[in-house]
Amino acid sequence: MHIYAIGDLHLSGEPASKPMEVFGEHWRNHKEKVAANWQNTVTAQDTVIVCGDISWAMTLEEAAQDLDWLAQLTGRKLLLRGNHDYWWSSLSKMQQRYGAHFEFLQNDCIMVEDIAVCGTRGWPFDDAAAQGEKLMAREAGRLRMSLQAAGDTPRKIAFLHYPPVYPGASAKELVDVLQEFGVTECYYGHLHGKSIRYAVQGPVDGITYRLISADGLAFCPYKIG
Repeated sequence: MHIYAIGDLHLSGEPASKPMEVFGEHWRNHKEKVAANWQNTVTAQDTVIVCGDISWAMTLEEAAQDLDWLAQLTGRKLLLRGNHDYWWSSLSKMQQRYGAHFEFLQNDCIMVEDIAVCGTRGWPFDDAAAQGEKLMAREAGRLRMSLQAAGDTPRKIAFLHYPPVYPGASAKELVDVLQEFGVTECYYGHLHGKSIRYAVQGPVDGITYRLISADGLAFCPYKIG
């Protein structure tokens, strides 16, 4: 059994060309690239964490074609919400419709054998507006709830959609929670194109960070362990 991660699939919805138009030519046929790499990498015994921005859809009904496509890929799939996942509705509705295919990481942790998978969406560190401060505090609280749910599990892996660290800066509220609970591995997405070169990847103050946005991984799930 292995754990893999990939974020920002940005499945097409309608129109199909939207990811390429937004992020660049290298996103052409990205859905086919993801499928081919996934099927050549992930086995039925493996787990994949999909770290947000899964579909451009606005409602769960509109996201059906993308979620049905993702459900057909191999392995156990854990989903985390991203900033573009407007289709992400109530947990009960999603579980009712897709509980046989996905597990949703929301204010809790999900065990993968003896590893606790924890996380939340996060928030941009530089949003200094009053509303931004409230949202950051909320996300820090959600991350705390997720890590608390892991109890005394020795290995806790954290997943965030927004980067918690940047060159010379960080979302302190989130990083403080990670350090409080002894997290040493954190994976995040959100960054695309030219932004990828500025992603913090490697150890910072005892935590190793890794960018797992789809184009940052050449559209191939990243093996964690």
